[in-house]
Amino acid sequence: MPRGEDRREGLTGKARARPLYTAEERRRRDGTVWTLVQGVLAPAQFLVFLVSLALVLRFLATGEGYAAATVSIVVKTGFLYGIMVTGAIWEKVVFGRWLFAPAFFWEDVFSFLVIALHTAYLWALWSGALAPFDLMVLALAAYAAYVINAGQFLWKLRMARLQGGAA
Repeated sequence: MPRGEDRREGLTGKARARPLYTAEERRRRDGTVWTLVQGVLAPAQFLVFLVSLALVLRFLATGEGYAAATVSIVVKTGFLYGIMVTGAIWEKVVFGRWLFAPAFFWEDVFSFLVIALHTAYLWALWSGALAPFDLMVLALAAYAAYVINAGQFLWKLRMARLQGGAA
């Protein structure tokens, strides 16, 4: 088989990717209020994340500001839960399923890791299972997962824009 040819696809170079949205899914995406809700919540959550990250790092560096860092993590987690619920509604409207639509399968899978880490933080805070320093390290792990997941969604947004321009 010649280099760069894929017999399964019958293509030279790279295989054609399924568009992120069909024409009908794009119509539903553009026609639902949940797209706007996601468009407002995502940057708001990111701003809360940046403030919270600064407060967590301040506490870890100086030992000061534990209460402010804790409140900010709880607020960030509230935003995360809100965006997850409204995102599931958005997916149901656009793709006909609450979660794990093929176009966003891996983003949804990773979202569950993000939610699990944030929820573990809340549980550890509520139960007293971890000391303040350890709670902040757990929050940083949750935040690292969040940044990766946000990157996944930003990549999909870029792909949607590129595919939308080509359509």
